Amino acid sequence: MPDTSTLYIGLMSGTSLDGVDGVLADFAAGDDAVSATLAAAYVPFPEHLRADLMALQASGPNEIEREALAANALAVHYADCVAQLLRQSGKSAADIRMVGVHGQTIRHRPELGFTRQTNNPALLAELCAIDVAADFRSRDVAAGGQGAPLVPAFHRAIFGDANESRVVVNIGGIANVSILPAGAQSGTSGFDTGPGNALMDGWILLHQGRSYDANGDWGATGKVHAGLLAQLRAESFFTQAPPKSSGRDLFHLDWLQAALLRTGEPVAPADVQATLAMLSAGTIADAINGHAPDARQVFVCGGGAENGFLMRLLRQALEGRAKVQSTAVLGVAPNHVEALAFAWLARRFDLRRPGNLPAVTGARGLRVLGALYPA
Repeated sequence: MPDTSTLYIGLMSGTSLDGVDGVLADFAAGDDAVSATLAAAYVPFPEHLRADLMALQASGPNEIEREALAANALAVHYADCVAQLLRQSGKSAADIRMVGVHGQTIRHRPELGFTRQTNNPALLAELCAIDVAADFRSRDVAAGGQGAPLVPAFHRAIFGDANESRVVVNIGGIANVSILPAGAQSGTSGFDTGPGNALMDGWILLHQGRSYDANGDWGATGKVHAGLLAQLRAESFFTQAPPKSSGRDLFHLDWLQAALLRTGEPVAPADVQATLAMLSAGTIADAINGHAPDARQVFVCGGGAENGFLMRLLRQALEGRAKVQSTAVLGVAPNHVEALAFAWLARRFDLRRPGNLPAVTGARGLRVLGALYPA
């Protein structure tokens, strides 16, 4: 590949476990600036792979072999996404400088000194014939950090504004906020706020066999149950001071079922779904009110931006306080933001420049993130 190439591919499969988002980006405008997104693609996971990845979120028999096989399957899907991006853009593998791939988080336990994103980047490099950068979170954890969220540094680079404070909210399976003060070159912070779509996705799968609540339409038919909401919000994570991050290790259906038992009365399934949406919206709003009091602009990305009911609840929670819009108004489709972040992180790694923000993750300092798998 040409050393002068400024074309990078980013691949992201998040906690919603639905598939791979990919983008091909050109960084010709500078180290931190995205000149153009040349192509975007989405490759859904087949149900058996989604089930395998979901099962790996908790301990079980024969985990090493099951994870290795899932990692191989992931690499094939990542390679399919790369091939689609190349076809769309008319580029060849030789034109691309590097692929940045997140992998699939199956455990996130920074308090124990590890985070696990299953992946087979060596196989991906073999299939794509492009250098691959992977395993971006581990170095931050090794330096005492949470390893997450990593997107605030990227959000600062592309969404920061010299004249106004902004908040970027990424609502995937887990939700996180990036707080970008005016000028966006110092004081940037960010953290996970709690569940985004993960619990809503799991609940609708359990009761209706659907992998997600399209537009939040089912949740919108229910009523928020005050008692259940109080039980859910009693979780200590919500009042824990940043830096903090979380995942399905905490927010899973057993956690929800325990709260339902403590509620002491039956709750209709649609009402549970409405309550889960309110939990996500309310904890995001709390984070913004508590940590970005001067921000008047909130931009939402991730799958949650497509959930009309959730977005309505978030707007109501911040009414009179901040305007809530999709990142599309800033020129980046909400489902492209995280993949673009990993193209950016690959670029940072390639230049041997830091990709983390210690103020966000709690790491001991700036670190170059990632590991190289040459083509």
